[in-house]
Amino acid sequence: MVKKIFNCTFLLALLSSSAHAALPLERIKLPAGFSISLYAENVPNARSLALGKNGTVFVGNRGGSEVYALVDKDGDQKADQVITVATGLSAPNGVAFRDGALYVAEISRILRYDNIEANLANPPKPVIVTDKLPREGHHGWKYIAFGPDGWLYVPVGAPCNVCEADPNRYAAIFRMKPNGSQMEVFARGVRNTVGFDWHPQTKELWFSDNGRDMMGDDLPSCEINRAPKAGLHFGFPYCHQGDTPDPEFGDKRPCSDFVAPEVNLGGHVAPLGVRFYTGNMFPAEYRDSMFVAEHGSWNRSQKSGYKVVRIRVNDKGEKFKETFAEGWLNGQRNWGRPVDFLIMPDGAMLLSDDQNGVVYRISYDASKQNK
Repeated sequence: MVKKIFNCTFLLALLSSSAHAALPLERIKLPAGFSISLYAENVPNARSLALGKNGTVFVGNRGGSEVYALVDKDGDQKADQVITVATGLSAPNGVAFRDGALYVAEISRILRYDNIEANLANPPKPVIVTDKLPREGHHGWKYIAFGPDGWLYVPVGAPCNVCEADPNRYAAIFRMKPNGSQMEVFARGVRNTVGFDWHPQTKELWFSDNGRDMMGDDLPSCEINRAPKAGLHFGFPYCHQGDTPDPEFGDKRPCSDFVAPEVNLGGHVAPLGVRFYTGNMFPAEYRDSMFVAEHGSWNRSQKSGYKVVRIRVNDKGEKFKETFAEGWLNGQRNWGRPVDFLIMPDGAMLLSDDQNGVVYRISYDASKQNK
């Protein structure tokens, strides 16, 4: 195993004229009192985030073969080191942490690196948790997380834009015991989710789902769904956005057969990370709010997404979507793409950006609210 250790402070001095050093963070618009800074740079294709027991931030990678560990040794809220803890993997997008071990999801298997935080400079040989996942690369990258039930949840996307794939293998969210045993389908009809979280109070699973392509600029909408129990079907490939039959498969089953989305986000915004805010730094009204990272459209005639939205629910159960962070899209040119969130022990929120290979830190200071 090849390992590489970078000192971020030293690299910044050497690369002061680099694109990363010149990221226009002043373009990012946030609510009053909030600010954004760089937590880590030189994290190629930074994707999913997970937090170790000792404060190490682990970062997955979809476009390459590495997994990274970010270490803030001096406690200044910025990583001092970016350490490559795994290499030679197949799109290791998903990362999760449990009982001292780092779990990494490749396309067709899930690995476990035991006692990882004590061995960042010399990572152990991984244990194979499962190697029984499909090998197709189309929507094959994974997001993983441990649920309140202690099971490891992993989605398998549809191996196509739209098709009737084997429902016991594709377009579903699975769960398994931490050792890879007892793998079962939790939710069906999920085209491609790359982010989910459990509500802090109800413990219900909420997840993003990316809508199909080739139905125009505005159809279908990407979705936020809620799965209060196992065994539900969310429509793919027969119904999109809760009310739109698929042009090819919609005549086979009506939309009334399926669970409708909780929130429709708009066409092709590509929602990835989903995170409920559980920290104490943000104002009280943000507690238990959902944040969604809209990675941004790839084939829309006018680009959409490239921002972070907040979804809040009032006392009547009504849901409201509002923009929380925007500015990565300048006209029709984007200079960043948000991916995933992590709530840190101090209440700050980390946000990865795979286009720039960085991790941002979003914080709140009440004294800056009126500035």
